[in-house]
Amino acid sequence: MRIGDLSTRTGVSVRMLRYYEEQGLLQPARLPSGYREYCDDDVHTVRNIRTLLAAGLNTQTIAAVLPCMVDADGTLAPACPDLLPGLQRERDRIDQAVADLLAARAALDTIMGAAPSPGAGDPDACQAA
Repeated sequence: MRIGDLSTRTGVSVRMLRYYEEQGLLQPARLPSGYREYCDDDVHTVRNIRTLLAAGLNTQTIAAVLPCMVDADGTLAPACPDLLPGLQRERDRIDQAVADLLAARAALDTIMGAAPSPGAGDPDACQAA
């Protein structure tokens, strides 16, 4: 199938599919005309890439992990235990990002809580100088 067909079947833009190829995540066959030729397995590969991206992994990590993953009944799983430490590091990184976002939200809540209620205080205080 051509790249436009893969795009239609996966819901991923042609531009993004080309990016996945540049990152080494997809390796389509090339016809003598230079056109990319994809197979049905590439549909599953693109879906797996999307799953790993949604899990917070970057394309560099996905390129290292993807060849060692198996798709068992629609669920991705590592094919070898050697992947687990790297996946744990990624999970720890995501946990830290979540903690940082929660701290930022708490700081914003504190700032918002310190604001005077509407109609209270000096009405000219919010005017630009």
